[in-house]
Amino acid sequence: EVREAVLNSAKLLEALGHRVTALDLAASGIDTTRSITDISTCEQYSEPLMQLMTSLPNDEKVVLVGHSFGGLSLALAMDKFPDKISVSVFVTAFMPDTKHSPSFVEEKFASSMTPEGWMGSELETYGSDNSGLSVFFSTDFMKHRLYQLSPVEDLELGLLLKRPSSLFINELSKMENFSEKGYGSVPRAYIVCKEDNIISEDHQRWMIHNYPANLVIEMEETDHMPMFCKPQLLSDHLL
Repeated sequence: EVREAVLNSAKLLEALGHRVTALDLAASGIDTTRSITDISTCEQYSEPLMQLMTSLPNDEKVVLVGHSFGGLSLALAMDKFPDKISVSVFVTAFMPDTKHSPSFVEEKFASSMTPEGWMGSELETYGSDNSGLSVFFSTDFMKHRLYQLSPVEDLELGLLLKRPSSLFINELSKMENFSEKGYGSVPRAYIVCKEDNIISEDHQRWMIHNYPANLVIEMEETDHMPMFCKPQLLSDHLL
C-alpha cells in the first residue's frame, strides 16, 4: 500500500521534470520471494537501496527520501555513499545520531510503547537465536495509530496488503555507530507530521534535538501516512 502512494507521489514529481525511483526493500511491497523472517539484518532489508546507490555514476547525486523505519535505511546509505547524496529527507522517520548505537532512537521509542499501545498487533521472535522480532499490525492499530486522518479507501487497501515487518532493534544495537565522515556529512531535512499517533510529534522533535537537521518542515493535521493524508502537500515540500 505504501508502494502505491510512493508511485503516486513519484508521478507528481515526474510531471515537474524530476527522475524518481521508488524501491521495494527486501520482503516488502511486491517482493514476495522472501518474508521478514528470512531477513536478519537492517542491511539485508536495505539491500535494494544499496544496489541502486552502487549503480549510480560517481558524478551523480540523488535526493533520498525515507519514511518511518526507512530512516535507518537512509542512514546506512548515507554512511556508505555520502558523496552520492545531495540531501536525505526523513519523513516522520527514525533519525539516528553518531554518538549512540544505531538502535538508540528506536529503543527510546520502544520504551514508551506499552503492550496496550500495540492494540493487538502480533509481535513474534524469529531466527535461530530468537533475536529477531517481527511485527504484524492489527486492524485497530492501523486504523487509530497509522491512518486515522487518511482516506478510508487507503486504510482498507492497507489492511488487504499488510505484511509483517521488523525494526531490527537487537541487530542494530550491536552495530558500530554511524560516522560523522559518512552519515554525518550528508545534509538532512526532517518533515514533522504533527498528528502522528505512533512516532509522536514529541519523539520526532526529540530526535531533531538529539541530532539537529539542517531543515525542519511541519505538516499540520497529518498522520503517520502523509503520502495518503496530504499527498500534494508532501510533494510540494519535497520540491
